[in-house]
Amino acid sequence: MALKTRFTELFGIEHPIVQGGMQWVGRAELVAAVANGGGLGFITALTQPTPEKLTEEIARCRTLTDKPFGVNLTILPAIKPPPYAEYRQAIIEAGIKIVETAGNKPIEHVEEFKKHGIKVIHKCTSVRHGLSAERMGVDAISIDGFECAGHPGEDDVPGLILIPAAADKIKIPMIASGGFGDARGLVAALALGAEGINMGTRFMATVESPIHENIKQQIVANDERATELIFRTMHNTSRVAKNVISTQVVAMEREGAKFEDVRELVAGTRGRSVYEVGDNDAGIWSAGQVQGLIHDIPTCSELIHRIVREAEDIIHARLDRMAGARRMAEA
Repeated sequence: MALKTRFTELFGIEHPIVQGGMQWVGRAELVAAVANGGGLGFITALTQPTPEKLTEEIARCRTLTDKPFGVNLTILPAIKPPPYAEYRQAIIEAGIKIVETAGNKPIEHVEEFKKHGIKVIHKCTSVRHGLSAERMGVDAISIDGFECAGHPGEDDVPGLILIPAAADKIKIPMIASGGFGDARGLVAALALGAEGINMGTRFMATVESPIHENIKQQIVANDERATELIFRTMHNTSRVAKNVISTQVVAMEREGAKFEDVRELVAGTRGRSVYEVGDNDAGIWSAGQVQGLIHDIPTCSELIHRIVREAEDIIHARLDRMAGARRMAEA
């Protein structure tokens, strides 16, 4: 049995579970496995070194699934920005119908995608940004609580508050992100007003995830305390896995370090090598507090179906039983 929501209906997927964009991780094999399991996966555009390579990755994904999938395009400040317009054009020309945008002021990209009939989900970390995206014309919102891996924004509002606060004001479908990894989270998100969940760290610890087995095992071994918040003093907070490098960066920030002082420690190439060689301490890599809820490495299909099955059990057994007991007591 599937849980149908406005989100699943709008995007033509079976289950309200999304694998959002993840740098170095959102590759065809993972995205296709999520899609084949009934969820919605996103290839991460900027993981590919060029727009041409992105076109090839999209084609590779299509050889692995005939189900809907999308592409994530994240716009972040950079000394030498990637050719965003060229990546955008590659997405359009490849015939992609669903895009996840994230980062700063994506309006020009959203407008161009919409001209070509592409549905857009925008990732936000606050209610005000969600409302801005809604006015911009996106089709859905992914709202990120403070628990999330990557950039949680600067307001430090956890999902338990942020999701219902957003649901009170945002009219378009919204999925909840940050801290989700099992059926309890899905049921909670639905109860708080979301139409589904987005999972990143949880999908990293799956069979099809294209990262080293050592890192998958590290995620399973870690608990909810095994993250660090770097770049706090630079007002560009990022939640990453706790390791030798991230702990050093936090310590340097406490001593007044600027980005130039930590640049080599946080270099993206070092983070990528973590996933490639399996050395947890080789660089900075993203992981959320949900690590404390991850205890195995299933296939994507097993994970999705387990979450949906157990969510239905919670709704129809535990919650219905509680409501029934109350009704009997009141009779």
